[in-house]
Amino acid sequence: MPEADRKCQRVYFAYPGDLDTPTGGYGYDRRIISGLRDAGWVVELLELGEGFPFPTRETLEQASRRLNSLPKGSRVIVDGLAFGVLAKAVASAVDNVELIALVHHPLCKENGIDAATANALEEGEKTALQFARRVIVTSSATGDQVRDLFEVSEGRLHVVEPGTDRAQENAYRDQGPVCLLSVGTIVQRKGYDLLFEALSDLKAYDWHLDIVGDTSRDENCFSQLSAQLRELSLADRVRFHGAVDAGKLSGFYAAADVFVLASRYEGYGMAFTEALSHGLPVIGSGAGAVEGTLARDGAIYCGVEDIGQLRDALEKLLKYSDERKKLGMGAWASSKTLPTWDDAAIAFATILELDS
Repeated sequence: MPEADRKCQRVYFAYPGDLDTPTGGYGYDRRIISGLRDAGWVVELLELGEGFPFPTRETLEQASRRLNSLPKGSRVIVDGLAFGVLAKAVASAVDNVELIALVHHPLCKENGIDAATANALEEGEKTALQFARRVIVTSSATGDQVRDLFEVSEGRLHVVEPGTDRAQENAYRDQGPVCLLSVGTIVQRKGYDLLFEALSDLKAYDWHLDIVGDTSRDENCFSQLSAQLRELSLADRVRFHGAVDAGKLSGFYAAADVFVLASRYEGYGMAFTEALSHGLPVIGSGAGAVEGTLARDGAIYCGVEDIGQLRDALEKLLKYSDERKKLGMGAWASSKTLPTWDDAAIAFATILELDS
């Protein structure tokens, strides 16, 4: 590493697409960048282009040029959405820069892709990660997958869980309709179709569902979900709000009575812990890290794609206000044990300094 970089603690952060995209992964990136800067690091941003993890050849070539143009010995963090498909680029850059891969979840674990695509993503990411000096993951469960799928040694693998903000505890309400909240991009992996099926059997209860998340990422999925709501006669109970900024999102959490997300898979599940930090009862599902993330008071974990369990958990909280209150109190207590974003930034910086 250049001597100047050692003195000023400089690092490059390479990312695909738009860093302001309102998703958990990009949110993690933004908070780590901000936290490192607050701690005195000089963080230089390096845009890699659009379309990842399925970029055009031109985008791949551009990303390779940008990585290879960095000063010799530079330390560069590369977001896993791009790193996993940049095997050739990182292979050519590895002798010039110190590569640190930030893996939110293995690319091959995304739902809605065919087996051939999943296999290609798995092989590509396995190859690319061999060139990373360090691999940072956002949960122990994701770390286990990265180790087993991609043969990343324990010595190179590090876990930095997302932080949370210390929110104000939600006021308990036992009157009026129960406000359910889901937060997540409208894609198959988030399991909204499962949630709608579970809710279709609970029309006798007074509830409505707010969904916050980008509806344009998978327009076919959004169209299918809208049709499903009409078929189940739930269209007047469910509202899609699209992607919103952080301030508006906090307002949705504050207005909610129960948080529910029927994910099929999560690398961590930041929306779950954000809900806990507001003192919200949480109902969730998902392979990957979800069961561990929800292994806290205040949360009910349901099996992956188990609509019956999901329906029963929802009915319990819709029917009994005292159960909502009890679970909400548990959520608020659990939130005090969650790491803050300052904690996450310190942990991240500690890993960056290992080879300084």
